[in-house]
Amino acid sequence: MRRIPALLLTLLLLSSLAACGGHAPTAPENDGPSQPESPDQAKVPEEPEMPEPEPYVIYDPTVLPEGGVRDGVTYTAWDGIVEHLFFHPVVAYPELAFDGDRQSDGIDDYMVTVDEYNKILQSVYDKGYILVDIGDVWSEVTGEDGQPKMVRNTLYIPEGKKPLIFSYDDTNYYPYMLENGFTYKLIIGEDGKIWSWGKDPAGNEVTSRDLDAIPILDKFVEEHPDFSPFGAKGSLSLTGYCGILGYRTMTEKEDQSAEHEAKRQKEREAVKPIIAELKRTGWTFGSHTWGHINLAKKSLEVVQADTQKWLDEVGSLVGPTTILYYPHGARPDGDDVRQTGPIFQYLQSQGFRVFASVGIESYSSIKKDICAVICDRLHPDGTTLRGSDKVLSWYEQFYDARDIIDLDVRPQREVRWTPKH
Repeated sequence: MRRIPALLLTLLLLSSLAACGGHAPTAPENDGPSQPESPDQAKVPEEPEMPEPEPYVIYDPTVLPEGGVRDGVTYTAWDGIVEHLFFHPVVAYPELAFDGDRQSDGIDDYMVTVDEYNKILQSVYDKGYILVDIGDVWSEVTGEDGQPKMVRNTLYIPEGKKPLIFSYDDTNYYPYMLENGFTYKLIIGEDGKIWSWGKDPAGNEVTSRDLDAIPILDKFVEEHPDFSPFGAKGSLSLTGYCGILGYRTMTEKEDQSAEHEAKRQKEREAVKPIIAELKRTGWTFGSHTWGHINLAKKSLEVVQADTQKWLDEVGSLVGPTTILYYPHGARPDGDDVRQTGPIFQYLQSQGFRVFASVGIESYSSIKKDICAVICDRLHPDGTTLRGSDKVLSWYEQFYDARDIIDLDVRPQREVRWTPKH
């Protein structure tokens, strides 16, 4: 297995305390830019009565269609690598994100713009990738010894295609994003589909399906249904300390008033139909811990308290999940590859089975001593788009970074690859 070099990992992952609405939750940590106070937000108008949702079919990729053919497409067995790309929220307004303030370089390092994201989608589609859900790649079974274990599933995919997982970290819409060119939250539009809501650089309220990674992918699949033959979209990796999906569903250590709790419950009710529609249309959820904590550095007691808070505040909304995405890419107990320490064992006992870090390839390994899988994901972002020729080679099977990066809108910082001739 190839691991991220220490220097690259240091550049990739920031560690800074975050704040929501001016209150500092218990020890939150963030791998993106530091977060200022949340600006006042205009209330989203009440949604009109929704139309009947369009039918959406989700298939099981571990089951071969009867006769091996569906809708005229032949399906064949795939036991090779399942590639995995992950994104942070995408930049809707580069002029706000890259305005030279203290957030600009961090956003440049860890995010892609809407235009870059669209080009990446088109490129992986053109190169023959199709979307699968991370929860379908492995299954828990009972071994011959009567103990549970994870197994890698054979996937049956369209002939000539290659499976690809998408995941999206920090889909919480943190306060710093609201004033730095990101959308504010997900809503359900008048057509019953997922839209984003936010404000443009002039302060005008904007609802759109073209400014946020989630509705953008929804639209892309509508226009290219063969990109998702099973109905899969992506896995949304959620913390909890600033709420989820743009809704402030979190408790506040410094504000335990009845007024705050009433507002929190209202936000919880408001996000439920968003969650339901996402799940209905192929999106799934994973934990990113409640406070974005570093699992390699925190004590077992801190991890236990954080996990319980995630289950209470986030899991209670999105439902059970077997997926845990490591904040900072930091592995429990410092190393989950060569050992299975007490923190890993505790997290596994809470129902997590697939543990995802960050790397330079879509590595995965089934643990022999415990029912779990560890895996790595690649990260399209400013760090890798600006990387050396070697870094570009890690991504060339998906896209050529030189064709993706938009240097006209990004900060004038070093690009380390060799230009095309």
